[in-house]
Amino acid sequence: MDPRPVGFFDSGLGGISVLGEALRILPNENFIYFGDTLHIPYGDKPPQEVLRYSRDAVQLLLDQGCKAIVIACNTATSVAAAQLRAELSLPIIGMEPALKPASLLPGDGKVLVMATRNTLALPKFQSLMERFGRDAIPLPCSGLMECVEAGELSGERVETLLEQLTAPYQSENIKAVVLGCTHYPFLKKTIARFFPADTALIDGNLGTVRQLGRRLQEEGLANCGPGGQVTFLSSMEGGEPIRQMQQMLARWKNA
Repeated sequence: MDPRPVGFFDSGLGGISVLGEALRILPNENFIYFGDTLHIPYGDKPPQEVLRYSRDAVQLLLDQGCKAIVIACNTATSVAAAQLRAELSLPIIGMEPALKPASLLPGDGKVLVMATRNTLALPKFQSLMERFGRDAIPLPCSGLMECVEAGELSGERVETLLEQLTAPYQSENIKAVVLGCTHYPFLKKTIARFFPADTALIDGNLGTVRQLGRRLQEEGLANCGPGGQVTFLSSMEGGEPIRQMQQMLARWKNA
């Protein structure tokens, strides 16, 4: 039994969608979530800058005694996961757009991959495209992350932006939409309204949490005792960022 916490980090609130899944799937574990709100967003920053912020985030979580790290951000995973795994011996679990499961869904149709511009441009996603992207359409979604960070999960601003982003694909036969940023699952209900009811909306959260559970078991790090404790940390001073994280987790649980 290892009651030490699992560390999560993201540039802001998006990774809380992954944390919420972890609380559901791994109820015996404790968690520390670090939102690097001082440097948000990662999705439009140079890779070397994202790598530096990711290293700083991981070091902060290690200083808090974390036994494993979840990079709850697709961009940071693409930039930093391989390097961090080479530098550290503890489990480092990352994210990737769920293109593989979307491509394996039965039926004809395209797969629309909604993600940040950086995630879509980096080699990790290009490799996914080579293997599973025969019917995929990458869609950079500038502005959606900012809506989530502002707490706007529906309403005129979000719907206007989604209308603009999805309009070119309304005539396409879309069988699945990949939510390739951890912020986007918070917008799932709103995004779904722009596609037929039978269109699958898929994110990588469940797969990431299952991988976390497997690694904890393999390494003898799983906690068998009571868990579910969450501590929030932010790179910004003051209590407002922590309050926003707590509110976002509550919204996720009640969705």
